Amino acid sequence: MINFLILPILVPLITAVILIFLNKSVIAQRWVAGLSAFATVILSALLVNKVKNDGIQTLNLSNWDAPFGITLVSDMLSSLLVLTTSIVAFACIIYSFKGIGEDREKYHFYAALQFLIVGVNGAFTTGDIFNLFVFFEVMLMSSYALILLGGTKIQLRESIKYILVNVISSGLFVIAVGYLYSVVGTLNMAHIAERVSEISGVSQPGVITIIGIIFLIVFGLKGAIFPLYFWLPGSYYAPPAPVMAIFGALLTKVGVYSIIRTYSLFFYEEGGYVQQVIMILAILTIITGIIGALAYWDVKKIIIYNIIVAVGIILFGVSTMNENALTGSIFYLIHDMIIKAGLFLLVGLMATITGTNNLKQMGGLIKNYPGFSWTFFLAALALAGIPPLSGFVGKVLIVQGGFSSEHFIGAAIVLASSLFVLISIMKIFINGIWGEPKTFANEKTVPYKQLLIAPVILVILSICYGVGADFVYPYISQAAESLINTNLYIDAVLKE
Repeated sequence: MINFLILPILVPLITAVILIFLNKSVIAQRWVAGLSAFATVILSALLVNKVKNDGIQTLNLSNWDAPFGITLVSDMLSSLLVLTTSIVAFACIIYSFKGIGEDREKYHFYAALQFLIVGVNGAFTTGDIFNLFVFFEVMLMSSYALILLGGTKIQLRESIKYILVNVISSGLFVIAVGYLYSVVGTLNMAHIAERVSEISGVSQPGVITIIGIIFLIVFGLKGAIFPLYFWLPGSYYAPPAPVMAIFGALLTKVGVYSIIRTYSLFFYEEGGYVQQVIMILAILTIITGIIGALAYWDVKKIIIYNIIVAVGIILFGVSTMNENALTGSIFYLIHDMIIKAGLFLLVGLMATITGTNNLKQMGGLIKNYPGFSWTFFLAALALAGIPPLSGFVGKVLIVQGGFSSEHFIGAAIVLASSLFVLISIMKIFINGIWGEPKTFANEKTVPYKQLLIAPVILVILSICYGVGADFVYPYISQAAESLINTNLYIDAVLKE
């Protein structure tokens, strides 16, 4: 047991409290937020290394042993997601120095962002199902502040829908947790897995299936799976680019992670009803996401609908539940967090330069902004999964897992999605970046070089992640192993 795994939660928490008292000095806020985010990246990387060398790490808070106390657990999946979250947050904070506006910075933007990171990292690290709910609420409260910050008309309109959906989802979450506790008598996730195994016998009883479906609805609302993503396009469209990048890269992935964690521990019955439902919804999520991405001429909407496509691809691999597919899902999950953050920052910069989100009013950016243009081109190829970039490896493993489990239609749809994603994203490049140069009123006042730093960092990282897949694969494989062999997780927490 070590205290080290709480630091990626504790550092942003302390930073957020300090930042509340620095609202009068924007420069001080920038320094404190930036240094804290960088420190969190370093601590998260050290945690990944610790888990790699010494196995799953646990921390029982207040000296109460599991399953009676609150336990934090860092297996390889958790620690990798915490590291990716920290990197994305650091990049978005760098972009915000010139890309969010001093009016928002003065009203506790950096403090709200740090609180959101507390919630995200906490959700990835907790080993207690009720505290997963608590960290969800920390994350959501912060996101409410961020989506409203600035008070524009579209933000106020979309925030009502966003808050209502999440309040309903949180209510269902509490009901699901209470229902589960009444059946198994514990809230510790490792202990729940043990109890579910004991009461299930050869096949899971109907009550476990019902609870599984309720959790799927809860996490499906938060993770934006079909048909529960209706709130996402408008809500993610409303805030400025750095907030949109944080939301698109992280918030839906917390819902996806929760499905992965609870499904692998509690609702794992091979060929069971929950597995079939997840697979069907994953396929429908991919199809509807593609339709949305192809339909719009708004650069933000195109990237937003590609979030939905990615969620479907990841969950298809999870529902297949074999080693190749799970490894691919984890690989693709991390890839998508990095590249989506980079793309949202790039389209945010694009909209800032041109003064519009409409592709039909753009064109010729490559002439005056070649660095931006080719960065976007590489990001587009990575998103579509062109080899050897990062989207390729995860998708190939998912498809292999689908074919080996004889889920041919789903695997074929995942494979075909690469083509449609490429078409949707290249529409932005061809119409907005290529073509006849235009003059834009805003371009002379945009701090272009400073705003390009963060997306360049993320795109380079994404390229390294794909090209260096051989180096990364042992980490991803270790993460998948703890999902397939859940006894590793249970024994580490319960010390059996």
